[in-house]
Amino acid sequence: MILERRSAFAVLCGVVGLLLAGLVVYSQIQAFSWDEGFHLLAASLIRSGKKPYLDFCFPQTPLNAYFYAAWMRVFGESWRAMHVVASILTAGAILLTADYFYSRFPVQAWRLPGAIAVALFMGLNNSVVFFGTIAQAYALCLFLLICSFRVAVKAVSSSNATLAGLAGLLVSASAASSLLTALAVPVLLIWILIANRVGNHWLKGGSFLVAGVIPFLPVIWLFAQSARVVLFNVIGYQIFGRRARWAGATTHDLNVLTSWVDSGSALLLGLLAVACLVFMARKTQWPRALRSEYYLCAWLSLAMALEIGIAHPTFTWYFVFTVPFLAILAVTGLYEVAARLMPGTRPGWSVAAVALLLCLSFGRALREDSDEMSWPTMENIARKIVDVTPSGGEIWAGEQFFFLTRRPVPEGMEFQASQKLDMPLSEAGPLHILPLWEFENRVKSRFYDTIEICDDDRVKELGLHALYSNSEETGACTIFWSK
Repeated sequence: MILERRSAFAVLCGVVGLLLAGLVVYSQIQAFSWDEGFHLLAASLIRSGKKPYLDFCFPQTPLNAYFYAAWMRVFGESWRAMHVVASILTAGAILLTADYFYSRFPVQAWRLPGAIAVALFMGLNNSVVFFGTIAQAYALCLFLLICSFRVAVKAVSSSNATLAGLAGLLVSASAASSLLTALAVPVLLIWILIANRVGNHWLKGGSFLVAGVIPFLPVIWLFAQSARVVLFNVIGYQIFGRRARWAGATTHDLNVLTSWVDSGSALLLGLLAVACLVFMARKTQWPRALRSEYYLCAWLSLAMALEIGIAHPTFTWYFVFTVPFLAILAVTGLYEVAARLMPGTRPGWSVAAVALLLCLSFGRALREDSDEMSWPTMENIARKIVDVTPSGGEIWAGEQFFFLTRRPVPEGMEFQASQKLDMPLSEAGPLHILPLWEFENRVKSRFYDTIEICDDDRVKELGLHALYSNSEETGACTIFWSK
């Protein structure tokens, strides 16, 4: 039995190893998100000794930025190195999710094929690949979420309250990296209290809560120094700032929430997960503890999906946090469907059919993504800006430029989206925000020697072609300058 387990784990590691290789290659060639720029810049500023919120605007929980700032001390301020770190974290999340299926699924013949299918559902998922390979919080949160899930499963069958505390620490660390996973914290706590089989469940709950505070100590420390500034970054901006100057945000959200209809992999994942839950109610012969764990997967997915769905605006890739738990349910649903429609068929055929569908769907998404912006293109833009800007000249550019060139960041440039806010300088100053009207005044007065902008509508609004004598398009961006 031990040899069989080791052999199966070696095969699973081989599959995940291939997925990791693909993630790393993609991370170096194409992985890019517009928002990643301010995350990398924030990590760089933290590494240089600055504090989020107090020294620059950063409307996120900060643990992910501190995490990558620590890695920058090891590897230097390189987006390539940070992408490798993210890819490894994502591959780790894939392995832990697939191994859970192998170790817990009650049908022996389906354990290894099913575990491979779980790995493919994650490793060939568009959002996992496109956003689990960048230095935003997606990779770290995926890893922390599945770690907390697995520890929680162990905690309910152990008399040691330390495991419950560890589960609380891990899931809270995920929320301290991205508030999009915040609802996973109460779901996991309630499940531990209800599903507990050994030991004092109240002691475990207390251990969970106490440990859950630890990842938020940086926020508490910063809050003690300036409560108003921290509240604006963590809460205020999310409520009032995210939709500033976005008239079509509601229509955008509706499109996002119905986009799964056009995604073959999302449809397959969701339908099979639903099939699992339908059949699970009839699986009275399966251990009660196992069924409880499957219901936990469903509750975690539902809670985070609801939280993400009401974010305004929301985006399809935010739902990436539900993928590990839906993958576990989906492969179980695949087993149920195959057992009823094709009894006696080897599981490998079912897994192969699913793998083919996932590969086709992912291949299509990869082809469409090939025309998007990339970090190598952004490096070309940064070099051009440096070439055309006089020594000591003023530059307005995206956060990516300041990260790539290591140039001092002007006040208000640390988070470019904050420039959409319209507020008096007396309010904007302490928040390290350059308000909309002040920014527009500077542009019209030719304060900036060089402007790099990637929004054609804003180019027209600001009349940049009339203000600057030279311009050059690179990728989706345009550089304006005068000599």
